[in-house]
Amino acid sequence: MNILFASSEAVPFAKTGGLADVSGALPRHLSRLGHRIDLFLPNYRCCRESGQEIKPTGVRLKVPVGQNIVEGQLLRSRLPDSNVNVWLVDQPDLFDRAGIYGENGQDYDDNCARFVFFNRAILESIRLADLQVDVIHCNDWQTGLLPAYLKTEYSGSSHHESISSLLTIHNLGYQGLFLHWDMQLTGLDWSHFNWQEMEFFGQLSLLKTGIVFADALSTVSPTYAREIQTEQQGYGLDGVLRSRSAVLHGILNGIDTDVWNPATDQQLASRYTVKNWQEGKLANKLALQKELGLKPDPNVPLIGSIGRIATQKGFALVMPVLHHWLDTVDSQWVFLGKGDQGIEQSLLQIEKDRPGRVAVQIGFSDRMAHRIEAGSDIFLMPSQYEPCGLNQMYSMAYGTVPVVRQTGGLADTVIDDSPHGEEHGPPTGFTFVPMRSEHLEQALARAVTCRARNPDAWARRVESGMHIDWSWSSSAKKYCELYSSLVKVRQH
Repeated sequence: MNILFASSEAVPFAKTGGLADVSGALPRHLSRLGHRIDLFLPNYRCCRESGQEIKPTGVRLKVPVGQNIVEGQLLRSRLPDSNVNVWLVDQPDLFDRAGIYGENGQDYDDNCARFVFFNRAILESIRLADLQVDVIHCNDWQTGLLPAYLKTEYSGSSHHESISSLLTIHNLGYQGLFLHWDMQLTGLDWSHFNWQEMEFFGQLSLLKTGIVFADALSTVSPTYAREIQTEQQGYGLDGVLRSRSAVLHGILNGIDTDVWNPATDQQLASRYTVKNWQEGKLANKLALQKELGLKPDPNVPLIGSIGRIATQKGFALVMPVLHHWLDTVDSQWVFLGKGDQGIEQSLLQIEKDRPGRVAVQIGFSDRMAHRIEAGSDIFLMPSQYEPCGLNQMYSMAYGTVPVVRQTGGLADTVIDDSPHGEEHGPPTGFTFVPMRSEHLEQALARAVTCRARNPDAWARRVESGMHIDWSWSSSAKKYCELYSSLVKVRQH
């Protein structure tokens, strides 16, 4: 099959979050299964600075955005170590900026126009570059207009009429909401601005547009697919998602095991496998403690956290537990991430007050993320909601036992002791449900106690997590089955 993968970010060209990891890994695995994959991205400034070879194609673009014709060009590259073509939509006025979606915590005012251009440019590129496409795989609100254009303006085009569309929802909390006047930028008839299609409480919603017009929908874990159809986690879109439940699929993300593999990871102090994880993790723990200024101690539980420093990631629960444990439990903590400045400053103050016990790095370092995953004993991820999550899978692959809240992809990947036996498989971590700090503390206490008093049970958790195949292989095959079903429907 010929799959066009449309995304607003992909490793190693541009990244703000997990979407980039998925868009950089899944196309490679789909290509390895024998399919032609064309990945489309905007040509941001960071793409040019990524170190990847980018070449001109000679394809010039003229795209309507509202009443204006905006010109651009199509550039070409390739995903490293793959046969995946990367097409970069170049328009310096729209994409040559310091940020991807905004700067200094503020979205760009013209984001609607930027992604109208990107969506239209993709469809024009199919014609101008003479690409054969069976399915367009759209991702999040930034590509939500593609299914609508296919069903309206491009429905009679010989280059487009046989194309099916799939929209993957990576995080329903980001909906692409704009003023209703921005509807005119899309070029679509105002008749589509209604509560059943593109309108969302008086605003234009590009995510809702994609949900309504796509031939099929998917999201990044089975549990999250169920959760977003509820009022509690539907962000006002639960009704439209329930109406499309027959074509909504939950497919768990994988991880890029070419990059996240403790046996081959060049960023570690010592590489290891499931056969020698005790020695390997100890070496990485001592190296991490030394590097971060923590007191070297092989016995103290080292608790790691990587990701956005935000309420959604459970920091309202973490902070009370952190304060209490630093007074009562011999433990070390390391935080890597960026987000809420108030929480960041609180963590930095704690680091200052508790030298040798707490290490905080504000920002993101890929090297440090790998070293924390390998050197920590416990990984903390008490998210309020988590569509899929990747860090808990990285952790288990590296023999680091996760403590997570049972929601979304965390519920699908981390197995705790079951009162009814091991019908879901052997335990790999510790979980809790109520969004309260005392429940997080109880789960964390169970983990620390197990590690200290029952090393055999701890080893079983470590090794069970390391034995699981977290790669994209299984998920890529499920996507291929979904693509195939869409092609068959279109052919009939």
